[in-house]
Amino acid sequence: MQRKTFQRDNLIFSYLDTEGEKPLLVALHGHMMEGVTFLPLMQVLQSSFRVVALDQRGHGASDHAASYTRDDYLCDIEALLQTLDCDAPVILLGHSLGGVNAYQFAARHPELVRALIIEDIGAAVNDNLSFCLAWSGFFKTQEDLVARIGPNMARYLAPSFRETAQGWKLAFEPAEMVQSQICLNGDHWTDWLATSCPALLLHGAQSPVLTSVMSEEMAKRRLRTQVQTLPGGHVLHQDDFPGYVQAVEGFLARLSAE
Repeated sequence: MQRKTFQRDNLIFSYLDTEGEKPLLVALHGHMMEGVTFLPLMQVLQSSFRVVALDQRGHGASDHAASYTRDDYLCDIEALLQTLDCDAPVILLGHSLGGVNAYQFAARHPELVRALIIEDIGAAVNDNLSFCLAWSGFFKTQEDLVARIGPNMARYLAPSFRETAQGWKLAFEPAEMVQSQICLNGDHWTDWLATSCPALLLHGAQSPVLTSVMSEEMAKRRLRTQVQTLPGGHVLHQDDFPGYVQAVEGFLARLSAE
């Protein structure tokens, strides 16, 4: 497992790479998270796939940016693939923000995408992250930061905690997350339906983000799409890791058999 970097438009991007001459799977995290959230999955898949987990702009060890538009994120993915210099189409796995980025990138570059794994995000998005503005700044102790965020959310965001000379803070800037979410909101059905590569849509039974009605409609309207509901909420790769791995590995096995 190596941490590497590339540059685009004066921004430095960081990513984790299992390396090897194997089929490439690129994993894209959700808002307020970072590539290391997929580390357990990378360890499971690395014997069969080269897995790359990107810290998207403003997240993790990648640089903060002046803007977080749809084009910004999609061009970042294009630059990553150019850096990886992979000849074959790739598998894109995305959670939440990363899921929309994945299927929108596929809509614009269908020749570069072999398959999609989308974790708990819909074809229409309308959310508000302004609650995270209260997490801005520095905190005297890690416990103070956890108390401000709340224990339930903190368990998902722990990899984004940073200890500095000024105190504890988050790797992301909450105001930038609010801006990014505003850019993410909208009707993306055209992009979701633009491709017909194999797709697995994972839905959390207790998710506050993706409803069962939306997930079923997404699978019904798009060719070669299957939906699988797992126990848990929005962050299925943590809420039900065994079920998540089983679903992903099953999908990848069927894909390899085609």
